[in-house]
Amino acid sequence: MKILITGSNGLLGQKLVQLISSTGNHELIATARGKNRLPESEGYRFVSMDITDQKSVETVISSEKPDVIINTAAMTNVDQCETEREACWKLNVDAVSYLLNAAKANDSFLLHLSTDFIFDGSSGPYKEEDLPNPVSYYGESKLAAEKLLLESDIEWAIVRTVLVYGIAHDMSRSNIILWVKKSLEEGKDIHVVDDQWRTPTLAEDLAKGCFLIAEKKAKGIFNISGKDLMTPYEMAIQTASYFDLNKSLITKTDSSRFTQTAKRPPKTGFVLDKAEEVLGYKPHSFKEGIAILSDQLNRAY
Repeated sequence: MKILITGSNGLLGQKLVQLISSTGNHELIATARGKNRLPESEGYRFVSMDITDQKSVETVISSEKPDVIINTAAMTNVDQCETEREACWKLNVDAVSYLLNAAKANDSFLLHLSTDFIFDGSSGPYKEEDLPNPVSYYGESKLAAEKLLLESDIEWAIVRTVLVYGIAHDMSRSNIILWVKKSLEEGKDIHVVDDQWRTPTLAEDLAKGCFLIAEKKAKGIFNISGKDLMTPYEMAIQTASYFDLNKSLITKTDSSRFTQTAKRPPKTGFVLDKAEEVLGYKPHSFKEGIAILSDQLNRAY
C-alpha cells in the first residue's frame, strides 16, 4: 500500500514513520509543515504539506494518490486551544475537511486521530459508543472533526487515544515520566494530582494500533490507549520506583491547586475490548512503558 502520514515531525508521526518503514512492505510518504525533522532518511519520502492550506492538501494528495492517509497533525495543547480558538479550529477542524475532500477525490482511506477529551469525564473509562460531551474548546474541536467523518461518504477510521507519552527526536514537549524523573533527580518537591484518571498511552503502542487499522482498512471508531487506569500521582510514584528516586518529594494534591485555562475531564480512560478483538491490539503496561522509555534514553545519551 501507499501510506501518507500528516504531522510526521510530531511524536506519533515519528513513531509511525519508524514502524512502517521498518516493515518494508509499504510505500511511505511523510508530510509536515516546513522541513523534515526526522533523523532517519531511509524507507520513506518526505513531502512538505501544510494541512491548513486547502491547495497544498489537494496538490499533494492528488499527486501522491495514497491508499491510506493517517492524520496525526493537530493542535493538542488544551490551554492554547482555549485562548487561540481560531488557530485551533483551523488545524483541528478545517484541515480535516480538506483532507476528507482530498481523500474522497482520490479514493483514499482516512484514519484520523481523536482524543478522550471529547468526553466530560463523569463516567470513564469509556467505550467507543459512549456519548461525547466535551468540557473544553480542544474537546469541541476534536468532536467537530469526528462529526465531519461520521457524516462523510468516504472510508474512514477514528482512533481515540489518551495522554500519549514517549520520546522522539527534536521534541520540545516533555511528558509525565521525564518530568518526574528530572524533578526528583534535581531534588525538587513536586505536587501531583490524584483526582484525575487516565489510561496513559505509550507512543509506540498508539503507532502500532494505527498501523493495524491502516493495514486492515478497519472502518469505524477505535479506542487505542494504555490498559492501566491511573492517576497522575500513581504514574509519578511508579516512575520514582522504577528509577529508584526519592518518593517523599512527591506530594499528593487535587486539581483545584492548579489554575488552568481550560477545564479537564476528571475521569476518562478507555475500554479496549474492540481494539483487542478486531485488531489484535495489545498495549504495554505503564511499568513496561517506563522501561521502554528508559532504554531509549540510555541509547540516546
